[in-house]
Amino acid sequence: MSMITALLVLLVSAPLAKAALPYISASAGLGLLSNSDVEGPWMTEIDYKVGYAVSGAVGLDGGMSRIEGAVGYQVNDWDKVDGIEVADEVDTEIAILSFMANGYLDIEMPASLVTPYLMAGVGIANVDFEAVDIVGESDDDTVFAYQVGAGVGFHAVPNITVDVGYRYFATSDIEPEDGVEIGLSSHNIMAGIRIGF
Repeated sequence: MSMITALLVLLVSAPLAKAALPYISASAGLGLLSNSDVEGPWMTEIDYKVGYAVSGAVGLDGGMSRIEGAVGYQVNDWDKVDGIEVADEVDTEIAILSFMANGYLDIEMPASLVTPYLMAGVGIANVDFEAVDIVGESDDDTVFAYQVGAGVGFHAVPNITVDVGYRYFATSDIEPEDGVEIGLSSHNIMAGIRIGF
């Protein structure tokens, strides 16, 4: 039975593999991390400065749809704690390393160099809180992550697409230490390039 199942998977996936073209992509942009509500004994809210986000992906383009595996990295410095501004010399930041599986729906428009798209993804994120100067330690947690977004692709030359988009990225509550839960979400504005083969 398992051999028949494996054979069916091969037969179905073979035509899809021939129809879909591989691609790689890279993007960078602004990471606008929303304020974090903290449930715990030592603070109630963290505000963040505008940070940066980068991402790289390998995927398959099937025409109207794409799937990809992506690695992302985002860093934001702390701005305020409970409304009190954090001094520039204080060493505080949050770093997010994510591993995502993304799907895209490309809205093809005949004879147009512009292709709008919608996207969604799920995965995991390792979130590192660097707060040595405030609480005396750095903690991290690995949690479920998801994102949704939209954007447009500009077909500059054959097989090369310039991409501009928006992504809402969020995770389940982070527990960097016992008794502390932190909510995390970000609005990211990204620009990048996609190269097809």
